[in-house]
Amino acid sequence: MISKEIENKLAGGSLIRKMFDEGTRLKKIYGEDKVFDFSIGNPDLEPPKEVKDAIRELADADIPGMHGYMANAGYPETRKAIADQLSKESGLSIGIESICMSCGAASGMNNLLRSIMDPDDEIILLAPFFLEYLNYISNVKAKPVIVNTDPDTFLPVLSEIEKAITPKTKAIIINSPNNPSGAIYPESVLKELNALLLKQDHVIHVISDEPYKDLAYDGMTVPSTLSCFDNLIVCFSWSKSLSLPGERIGYTCVSPKHADFSQLTAAIVLCNRILGSVNAPAFFQRVVAKALTAKVDVANYERRRNLLYSIITEAGFTCTKPQGALYIFMKTPIEDNAFCEVCAKYNVLVVPGSAFKREGYVRLAFCVSEKTILGSKDAFESIAKELGLKK
Repeated sequence: MISKEIENKLAGGSLIRKMFDEGTRLKKIYGEDKVFDFSIGNPDLEPPKEVKDAIRELADADIPGMHGYMANAGYPETRKAIADQLSKESGLSIGIESICMSCGAASGMNNLLRSIMDPDDEIILLAPFFLEYLNYISNVKAKPVIVNTDPDTFLPVLSEIEKAITPKTKAIIINSPNNPSGAIYPESVLKELNALLLKQDHVIHVISDEPYKDLAYDGMTVPSTLSCFDNLIVCFSWSKSLSLPGERIGYTCVSPKHADFSQLTAAIVLCNRILGSVNAPAFFQRVVAKALTAKVDVANYERRRNLLYSIITEAGFTCTKPQGALYIFMKTPIEDNAFCEVCAKYNVLVVPGSAFKREGYVRLAFCVSEKTILGSKDAFESIAKELGLKK
């Protein structure tokens, strides 16, 4: 018998994965060009040239022990390169001890939550949010406290966050650019949130999930969270910025201003080992160190965002144009799960907002081919007509 908790999770499953699997099934029936799958944020752009060059160079290199163990925190030279880059971005003096290499941001966040959360501790989540946060929190037997963001901008509402804080509040997770809304949190909002948290009578950790920080559009920049918060831990992944989701490479960075810096950095390294990762992938630690300033073709994603935004708004649907990340969060004229069913009739696959704890919306990933986006135009027009948005 498996555990009751996991049995329940298996029964519920992931709505994103379910839609992705449905897309695979439909493509076998109707063909790739007749199915418009916007369900999963799986980057389809190739990694930048710098990454491919680093892979070739390292694959041919004769470096003794290149695929062996290293310190659980990762290679010192990789961590120093990251610390130096973050120091330039934030204006802080960040040392190697702040950095722990991880198997993507997800592993880093699990290491961190295991380090700071006790059973029944509370952690604030700002809806809409990436649905896996709930599973990570469940892993440590903590309690999520969900606070809605602004209904128009999807930015944090400080008065609502303040109401949610209790003596048991241990942390808050922020995610900017946001999955699924694409909102970028302004520096002023981040600093106001920091001031609110510092007013409390105990330390509240700020966990900043940043896999999309290099994907901003319309000339916007993403503020450095390290320059805005005191008790901050960054969880970063190169899955999106370098198109390496399957390589599982990332890091955590504890701010040198953190009140619990020494204990926390040691705890994260310990948890990296005891949770089973041991260390981040050796080969890709070296690869990313050689490609720290590289990015995927962000202009390509911006063009796709514009195409999909135009198609759905011209069809009569309503949404806020995302400032970053890889998703459009679109309002639905009917209940979101029912809307997904209507979309599926026209081979359009989207994820209901309820999966992100924000009902009345659907998420569309635009990291798909332009052919898929352009091909969906007639389908969205048909969906709009069926729902009475167009004659």
